[in-house]
Amino acid sequence: MRGPKPDPLSLTEVERNELERVVRRHSTAQQMALRGRIILEANAGKNNSQMARELGLSVETVRAWRTRWLALQPVALADLSVQDRLSDVPRPGRKSQITAAQICQLIAMACEQPKERPISQWTGREIADEAMARGIVQQISPRHAARLLKKGISSRT
Repeated sequence: MRGPKPDPLSLTEVERNELERVVRRHSTAQQMALRGRIILEANAGKNNSQMARELGLSVETVRAWRTRWLALQPVALADLSVQDRLSDVPRPGRKSQITAAQICQLIAMACEQPKERPISQWTGREIADEAMARGIVQQISPRHAARLLKKGISSRT
């Protein structure tokens, strides 16, 4: 094989059993199960290109998860579970300024018939304007209001 050899990865019996349990469980998110399979395949001695081909991923993705597992391996399983190791890191950026209660108020408002407005259904602009007029939020863009409603309604179904 050409190129540098990836760092060897060896799992303890407890780590391997926990990874296999996470991968086989039906309620595990597919991304997390795929990441678990990457680690199990790396433990079997496969290199990054082999795993990428077999799993239908890019070599960079396989390399990133191998490297991340190796970096977290010194931390005890009692301190950082297998699921936490396979989870995404928190995204950068500012936290949302709109609370869950405000989102609930937006959804409830969107479920009402527009009373004082000559419209048949709510649009993003109408929702944003009405939410600010009612004092639900201080400021919100029409696009963000529509996104919140879409997210709130799709998570309820």
